[in-house]
Amino acid sequence: MKVLFLGTAEFACFTLEALLASSHEVIGVVTQPDRPKGRGQKTIATPVKSLARKAGLPVHQPEKIRDPAFLKILESIKPELMVVAAYGQILSAPVLAVPPRGCVNVHGSLLPKYRGAAPIVRAILGGETRTGITTMFMDPGMDTGPILLAEETDIREEDTAGTLHDRLARIGARLLLRTLEGLETNTIIPKPQDPTLATLAPKIEKEEARIRWSAPARQTFNQIRAFDPWPGAFTLLAGRILKLFRPRLIEGGAQEPPGTIVRASDEGLRVAASQGYLLVREAQVESRPRMRVSDFLRGNPLAAGERLGE
Repeated sequence: MKVLFLGTAEFACFTLEALLASSHEVIGVVTQPDRPKGRGQKTIATPVKSLARKAGLPVHQPEKIRDPAFLKILESIKPELMVVAAYGQILSAPVLAVPPRGCVNVHGSLLPKYRGAAPIVRAILGGETRTGITTMFMDPGMDTGPILLAEETDIREEDTAGTLHDRLARIGARLLLRTLEGLETNTIIPKPQDPTLATLAPKIEKEEARIRWSAPARQTFNQIRAFDPWPGAFTLLAGRILKLFRPRLIEGGAQEPPGTIVRASDEGLRVAASQGYLLVREAQVESRPRMRVSDFLRGNPLAAGERLGE
């Protein structure tokens, strides 16, 4: 099939690479405009654009894909099918109507759960133990189209949003090729979603990453994992922002006030929370790199009894 690929983030690169290695013809890529990033606000190409350029593909970067002028460009490209993965814009009905074989989306959850922009982070925050990838035909709604295929994976205790992202991206690439094969052979029957089972996964706001030590330890454990690598779950240490990573959950009744450092050693920071403790093994103080707690303590000595979050 002649496929037009729509994607922006690193997640989408796995799927584009799989398409390029397949028998399908990728006739072009649509990605978000380049944006300024970092402290220097240097304009950076999207990961998908960088990959597409290396592959010699035509790249289109409309500010708004629904713009009538760009709709004419889409129609002139004449894709048989469009594949969408982590693109970042809602596709309007006229855009969805361009390819005769429809638009297939690769989504990072088991729909109808976690519809929206941040399904991977929201699944970890929600304490889920299973998630997966769903391919679906797109409609004008937010991840509401009929399901084509789905594949599950465990969310492990050691998983972060980063590790789960990479695993799901690999699953998504495989599942997309299976989906296209099934559509070509007419062996997939689209299945409508049950809207009564739907949950939402809105975009992440940085303030959500603030640790509240009075919350149950399990909840904070999930929070630290969900915001790793970005934006980093954070607390305060002597008025400075301290980001925490690689937690280990120690369940059981904590005797100390929430946020109390019970022990600071090369093993990590053992911190009291509600209904348990967290052993945090990596830390990052503002304007410094992320490091193991054993290294962090050499320049930032901490003692039992000090409080985080103050």
